[in-house]
Amino acid sequence: MAVVIAVANQKGGVAKTTTVHTLAEALSERGKRVLMIDLDPQACLTYATGSEPDSLDITVHDVFLGRAEMTDVLKERDDGPDLIPSSIDLAGSEIHLLTKTGREFVLKRALSGVKGDYDIVMIDCGPSLGILTVNALTAADTVLIPFQAETLSDRGVGQLLETIEDVRHYTNEDLQVLGGIATMFDSRTNLGKKVLVEVQEIHGLNVIDPPVPRSVRVAESPGEGVSVLSHARRSRSAAAYVELADNIEAML
Repeated sequence: MAVVIAVANQKGGVAKTTTVHTLAEALSERGKRVLMIDLDPQACLTYATGSEPDSLDITVHDVFLGRAEMTDVLKERDDGPDLIPSSIDLAGSEIHLLTKTGREFVLKRALSGVKGDYDIVMIDCGPSLGILTVNALTAADTVLIPFQAETLSDRGVGQLLETIEDVRHYTNEDLQVLGGIATMFDSRTNLGKKVLVEVQEIHGLNVIDPPVPRSVRVAESPGEGVSVLSHARRSRSAAAYVELADNIEAML
């Protein structure tokens, strides 16, 4: 049965999608059966894997509305991990779920039909702490928290950890935090190093090595419809994600 990993941080621009895409690719290369779920209405993961969200007839939105199963939406990919795609329609799912009993458990129930086919499921959460992210946390076994090593990251991490505590109390008492991942890291600045220390000391968050250095190669990759592992395999960022995948696999 798959380990379900929610990759979450309500602060935008911290490389959640890049982290899901690249780690999933790296773990797939290591022989793991990996499924990625795009749970962001902006559908950046769907786009980054080479699909045009607006052209899709069916997405995870249809699963939340109860008119499709995960197996109906699943896109099998020969060259990497499989994908449950998203589109802007997913924004309407939040409104739909507000009136539904057991709304926090929709994703968990939907995943039960496909979890047995995979070793790892990675959920790319949107930049909010709304019902979609709560669904991801309720369905997950553990959480990865990407954060940019800058001043406001400390506040975002703290808010997310508070939400995780609420989820533990009400919908998923076994939810664990696997750790944090420092992204877009600049080792030349004292601020980056300071934030790394503060996140660990203030919140007790295990920051998984290595930090991922800032790189234009990472920013270029989504436009090519591939991860940085395919776009710039020899870049420092690609090497960092490969090492992170090794370390995360050892922790699971």
